[in-house]
Amino acid sequence: MLCNECGKRPATVHITKIENGKKTNMHLCEQCALAKGALSINTGFSINDLLTGILNSGTPLPFKVDFMDDPVCPVCGMKYSHFRETGRFGCGSCYNSFGERLTPLFRRIHGNISHTGKIPNRAGTKFKAMREMEYLKAELAVAIKNEEYEKAAEIRDKIRALEKSNGRDE
Repeated sequence: MLCNECGKRPATVHITKIENGKKTNMHLCEQCALAKGALSINTGFSINDLLTGILNSGTPLPFKVDFMDDPVCPVCGMKYSHFRETGRFGCGSCYNSFGERLTPLFRRIHGNISHTGKIPNRAGTKFKAMREMEYLKAELAVAIKNEEYEKAAEIRDKIRALEKSNGRDE
């Protein structure tokens, strides 16, 4: 089943809303469900309530959110549904096993998925260069995807200059 919103990705989030005795079903991919903020249903709850409901650690939501598949960690055997109930991983491999589902959750909770805080002064130069390199590579990928080849060439040259200044010739 494809997402009702984008029609491209498989629908993995199924929302059943009952309001005034009328039942409404929505089938969305995770990206569209999260992009819609509070899932674009005017229910009067905040994103914190949504995340709490997803992890089943607070008050229940006025609708049901189900995931069609329930991934399992190959190392410890923990299911994603169990993580949602407890909010805790079974082992270090769970993070990688459930990675695609966790990224939007972390982005909503923390506002970002990478560290943007303070960097120790003694290691600051190296980390700043690494962060700049990651940013430029992501920007390069977007430029290539959008077929902006002149911009991509400029970014590529910046990456090469940064690699050369750090003593790395790749």
